[in-house]
Amino acid sequence: MSAADRGRTGAGFGRFLASELRLLFGRRRNQMGLLVLAAVPVVMAIALRMSTRGGGPMGGLLSGNGLIVAVMALVAEAPFFLPLAISMLAGDSVAGEANQGTLRYLLTVPAGRARLLAVKYCSLVVGALAGAGVVGGVGVLAGVALLGGGPSWTMSGTQISFAGALGRIALMYLYYAALLSALAAVGLLVSTLTDQPLAATVAIMIINILGWIALAVEQLAWLHPWLLSQWMLSFTDLLSDPMMTGNVTQGLQLAGGYVVVFSLAAWARFTHKDITS
Repeated sequence: MSAADRGRTGAGFGRFLASELRLLFGRRRNQMGLLVLAAVPVVMAIALRMSTRGGGPMGGLLSGNGLIVAVMALVAEAPFFLPLAISMLAGDSVAGEANQGTLRYLLTVPAGRARLLAVKYCSLVVGALAGAGVVGGVGVLAGVALLGGGPSWTMSGTQISFAGALGRIALMYLYYAALLSALAAVGLLVSTLTDQPLAATVAIMIINILGWIALAVEQLAWLHPWLLSQWMLSFTDLLSDPMMTGNVTQGLQLAGGYVVVFSLAAWARFTHKDITS
């Protein structure tokens, strides 16, 4: 392939992805989903602000420590709300097109099944980043607005500067978005197995919930290191002083393995799938 052909291919992929992202963020249900995700840190910030009115140890601990809202919001939304959001997007990615009868039309355009899957997955990664980014951004803004911005406490009981804490929170959310992208790869495969987006969404959430249930079963300890849920809350290690990165590294390695394995499985399934709608 010549450089000009590669350039045209890259430009075509970019336009395809831009079109997909416009559809993704233009859907009212997705916009409402982002609002629901954003509401959690706002409610938390208000609740914490009210708890500081009486003073006391809690008031002294939270005063000027507004970044704690972003941390607490991620802890609250990581097990269910954010996975539910990515499950809805992933379940609709291929199954939604088939259900609406637009999948065959997309494949008549010189895009190819592999490129279509690549665009769908890239849009899911952007969706994961957007969902995590909304929670983190609103958490920081609401926390600083209601509690103030200053040095923050670490999990080790020490204090770090506002800028240092903000950088760690950004790393936390990027790490979690990476694991969410791995769940999206699982969802992409599930979405190629059915023409019903709701069924795909429910199946992805069941997979996520079963992962959390499995963590509570001691007899399945051998399985725990292979579950995304085992590493989803490891972002709290980044708040230690100094930062602990062992679990984070293992979580990222597992997430990378999930992306490779399930993306290839989705490609193998989709390239041999009989498209009837």
